[in-house]
Amino acid sequence: METEKDFKKWHEQKSELHQNKTRLNFHERDVWFSSLGANIGFEQDGKGEQFGRPVIVFRKFNNIVFWAVPLTTRTKTGKYYMGVDLGDGINRMAILSQLRLIDAKRIYQKIGVINRKSYKELEERIIKLCQGK
Repeated sequence: METEKDFKKWHEQKSELHQNKTRLNFHERDVWFSSLGANIGFEQDGKGEQFGRPVIVFRKFNNIVFWAVPLTTRTKTGKYYMGVDLGDGINRMAILSQLRLIDAKRIYQKIGVINRKSYKELEERIIKLCQGK
C-alpha cells in the first residue's frame, strides 16, 4: 500500500530550488543531503520539509550535474544494495538501482565522504549492474 504523497508541496519546493538556489561545490565520493522530492511509485523519495535524502556523488560531470546514488538506513540485501560506512556508527545502504542524474541545486548539507576503497567497490558494483551481471 502506497502512502499519500504531497506532490503540490514538492512542486513548490522544486520551483524554488530551480529559480533561486545556487549550486554548492561538490566532489566525487562526497555524501550530501539532497532534495530528491516526491517521486512516482517506487522511486526513492526525500523526506521532511526539504524532501531530503543523503546521496553519494558517484560521478561528477561538471560543476552543475552529477550521478547520485541515494542512501537508506534500512538494512537491505542483494545485488542492488551496498553497505556504506561514514565512520559515524550509522548503518547506511547505497541503493544502486536508484542511480540518477541530479543538478547541484538539489544539494544542501554535506555529511561526509566515503573512503576510496568503498568508492572503488561502488564503481565496480554499478558497472556490473550495467552489464547485467
